Amino acid sequence: MTAEYKSTVFLPKTSFPMKAGLAEKEPEILARWERIDLYARLREAARGREKFVLHDGPPYANGHLHNGHALNKILKDVITRSQQMMGKDSNYVPGWDCHGLPIEWKIEERYRAKGRNKDEVDIVAFRRECRAFAEEWIAIQREEFKRLGVVGDWKNPYTTMAYPAEAQIVRELGKFLMNGSLFKGAKPVLWSVVEKTALADAEVEYQDHTSTTIWVRFPVVTAGPACPVLEGAAVVIWTTTPWTMPGNRAVAYGAGMPYVVVRVDAVAEGSLARVGERLVVGADLLDDVRAQAGITASTVEATLTGADLAGTICRHPWRGQGYDFDVPALPGDFVTADQGTGFVHIAPGHGEDDYFLGRAHGLTPPDTVDGDGLYMAHVPLFAGQHVFKVAPAILEAMKEAGALLAHGTLTHSYPHSWRSKAPLIFRNTPQWFISMETNDLRKKALAAIEETRWVPPRGRNRIGSMIESRPDWCVSRQRAWGVPITLFVHKETGEPLRDPAVIERIAATFETEGADAWFTGDPRRFLGPDHDPAQYEPVRDIVEVWFDSGCTHAFVLETRPDLKWPADLYLEGSDQHRGWFHTSLLESCGTRGRAPYDAVLTHGFLLDEKGDKLSKSKGNAESPQKVVSSLGADILRLWVVSSDYTNDIRFGPEILKQTTETYRRLRNTLRFLLGALDGFTEAERVSDPAALPDLERWVLHRLAELDDTVRACCNAFSFHDMFQELNTFCTSDLSAFYLDVRKDTLYCEHADSIARRACRTVIDAVFEHLVTWLAPFVCFTAEEAWLTRYPDTPETDSVHLRVFPATPAAWRDPALAERWDLVRGLRRVVTGALERARADKVLGASVQAHPVVYAPAPLIEACAGLDMADLCITSGLTLIDTAATPAPAEAHRLDDVDGVAVVVALAEGAKCQRCWKVLPDVGQHAHEGVCGRCDAVLTAQEAG
Repeated sequence: MTAEYKSTVFLPKTSFPMKAGLAEKEPEILARWERIDLYARLREAARGREKFVLHDGPPYANGHLHNGHALNKILKDVITRSQQMMGKDSNYVPGWDCHGLPIEWKIEERYRAKGRNKDEVDIVAFRRECRAFAEEWIAIQREEFKRLGVVGDWKNPYTTMAYPAEAQIVRELGKFLMNGSLFKGAKPVLWSVVEKTALADAEVEYQDHTSTTIWVRFPVVTAGPACPVLEGAAVVIWTTTPWTMPGNRAVAYGAGMPYVVVRVDAVAEGSLARVGERLVVGADLLDDVRAQAGITASTVEATLTGADLAGTICRHPWRGQGYDFDVPALPGDFVTADQGTGFVHIAPGHGEDDYFLGRAHGLTPPDTVDGDGLYMAHVPLFAGQHVFKVAPAILEAMKEAGALLAHGTLTHSYPHSWRSKAPLIFRNTPQWFISMETNDLRKKALAAIEETRWVPPRGRNRIGSMIESRPDWCVSRQRAWGVPITLFVHKETGEPLRDPAVIERIAATFETEGADAWFTGDPRRFLGPDHDPAQYEPVRDIVEVWFDSGCTHAFVLETRPDLKWPADLYLEGSDQHRGWFHTSLLESCGTRGRAPYDAVLTHGFLLDEKGDKLSKSKGNAESPQKVVSSLGADILRLWVVSSDYTNDIRFGPEILKQTTETYRRLRNTLRFLLGALDGFTEAERVSDPAALPDLERWVLHRLAELDDTVRACCNAFSFHDMFQELNTFCTSDLSAFYLDVRKDTLYCEHADSIARRACRTVIDAVFEHLVTWLAPFVCFTAEEAWLTRYPDTPETDSVHLRVFPATPAAWRDPALAERWDLVRGLRRVVTGALERARADKVLGASVQAHPVVYAPAPLIEACAGLDMADLCITSGLTLIDTAATPAPAEAHRLDDVDGVAVVVALAEGAKCQRCWKVLPDVGQHAHEGVCGRCDAVLTAQEAG
């Protein structure tokens, strides 16, 4: 283009830069949102609308954010923003979990580093340190969340350690006390001997652990009436927890399983088996037992079923050494032939199955192990020894008693504390429980699960199976930092005091003084005049932290007028089926009869690019702060919405690189739209869709289709699908087609031409729809683009105060869309032929070409009235009906477009120095070196 014509062309003009510079730009936008108080303006704009409440599952306030936090919070923000832009009042109130072991453990570490024992510190002083620690991390995490672009009530978040929250937790626990669901019982619970407390299922992780295994004889004292052949034999058990042997009180068999009585005839050297002895084992496990015990020859003397063992009594291997009690054989439905001997040794104080079987048969769980993991003083042979160090002593004692048949080791999945990483034990301890059966809590919870929408649907079965099989809810912890179990127990009867007035006095005190008052206040202030303090003992345990978070619906949703109960949505990682979703469900069903949510959404966990779990120890865990400071938060946000969050999600440098490239293309689309709209005014708009060219009307139809898709995806929380649709629209429909085709119209037509006005009218609609649809995803970029488009907007304005634009019914034209499907199919064959011609050096730019297109009559009819040369960005194009003239064999074809073939020829004429098309009339007009169209535009421009 010559210099004299360049100034006559409408080249795109915009201040929206190609290089995003997000790491520098985003803090400026955040500062603007703070300045205009965007959150308050969102609330004001939504006043009176239908509420949509996503209730925030509280993260723990004890460290910098990781990318799992980023995934979670960005997904929540995308949902709240999209619901707001669909016309709801979508308020997001962030919150934090503050009580419990993780923070207490951190403070204990400080004491240990100084050589001090936490138990020697005043409990209130210790709790104040825990509170200060949580406050410090809340402040840090708040700023890190805000930097991700998450909009919410950051000035007024909720915390479980706020005084009103602690008060409401007291009231909620009191409801279970008053309806009879809360009781004290001694049951085996998962216990950390390092942290000296019971742990909830959600605080447990499973890791490989190597255990000592033992095969032990239990001599038969009395054979059951159905199997006298057992006289003089020994039942053989197998266990991976030798330390539980002092707690043994029974052996269990499978009632329907086959068993054998086998005589040992020969043994290998070093075997602990004895020739002539008679052993009872599961028939299906006999070969394995013989191999483990070194039995080289044996005879099966009898075959029997488990039911025949009823009434059999054994003796403990250490009889005469303080274990002088009978050991009955009992039927257990949990006994299998997968591994071991077919018999399970039963220690009612050290296992859930053991406990319930023992209870069913009147066996009292013995107390054998204290909170430090040491055998109590009254335990014969092993008093004072640690359970994780006692295996050699157990083996030796079994050998001395002649009871050990074999031993070995096994590496298996074993419960560990997620905090200390130490292995756990099942330990019988007195704890406070909420019954799953009293008041039909289990039935109510299962019914609520059926009434809840689960996204993805498999979540329903997962949590349902957990509720079906879960034991009573252990809610007490032997720790210091948390809401105390505010109960008074009668010193003589052991019964808790059930008085609603006492509960309310405690709660009212906590509202103003906090839960520390339980440890400093005189019990009289709580008991009041009706109860004698001398008769009652205050409980010193605390409530487990999962009860705290399970109560958030009560002290957040029900108490804030800007929210509502129940929530529309709870959203967390899939591990929360056994955590927050679970305990919130139980708490709410136990006190209100239904779930505190209408829908629950779960996302997967983060993996590295190889599919391995992200962890700091592996060095594969990038922090969101690092990504944000280098690439920008919108890259993280785009990664979230472009990922299928219903499954585990991969994350890493290459994936971020791909996301950045996707963002770049998306940004360039917005930049082109903004450049094309430079100077656009309402006077230029073509208001009647019917007056628009077919191509523009097709674009409006696509916007109408996308509007349906966007709203459906937002309601389904299917942002992965939504983004794919928008990205395809930008790359395929806009960049690779519509905008590419209309560059000539935008650049070279007269400003007042109907073609250019129509194009800019449609681009304006595209921009408004696209930037608002993208606003929940790339919130910073959408704001930047909006402010670029409307530089004179009021200081208080924002794209995020908009709603998704309404789509006029007149835009929808399915018949037109079908026609354009045919036209675009034909065009793909043409562009493919042009690409091949360029590759073969036949031509340079596509405007040098005049393709000849051979097509069937229906396709030619679909192209009628359209300027196919413009559509294919060539200087000319000829359509030929293949019914009359078949295409040459060498013509270019595509397998998926039937009947279309293209031969590329060079256009005849000269190159227009303004629009660059090659046309026969170039040079024949008043303006030198231009075509007729450009000559007319130049004449009009000169006329002013």
